Amino acid sequence: QVHLVESGGGSVQAGGSLRLSCAASGYSSSSVYMAWFRQAPGKEREGVAVIDRDGSTVYADSVKGRFTISKDNAKNTLYLQMNSLEPEDTDMYYCAGGYGFILASWAYRYWGQGTQVTVSS
Repeated sequence: QVHLVESGGGSVQAGGSLRLSCAASGYSSSSVYMAWFRQAPGKEREGVAVIDRDGSTVYADSVKGRFTISKDNAKNTLYLQMNSLEPEDTDMYYCAGGYGFILASWAYRYWGQGTQVTVSS
């Protein structure tokens, strides 16, 4: 059974940083595409960043230059380093595993429960 468990969320002031982690079990993070999504109440889930099996990455325009996605295949763990955080980054952040190198939620089969990020001005 596949499990994705996010951690690292919290509250931070604008300009601050957070590092999210996603521990995967039940499959190898090196064999699937891994991504971060975010969602605010009442809004659609938005793709933030995806990393492919070889380490190539794609970012949403809104986070380019501020966020960095990475993974440690030995630990089966996905990361999202978030710098220069803005109040607009306040959302629930979800880790996802799937089979498409694309920032679209339909391409992802496995989802974590989410971790809340709150950025105050």
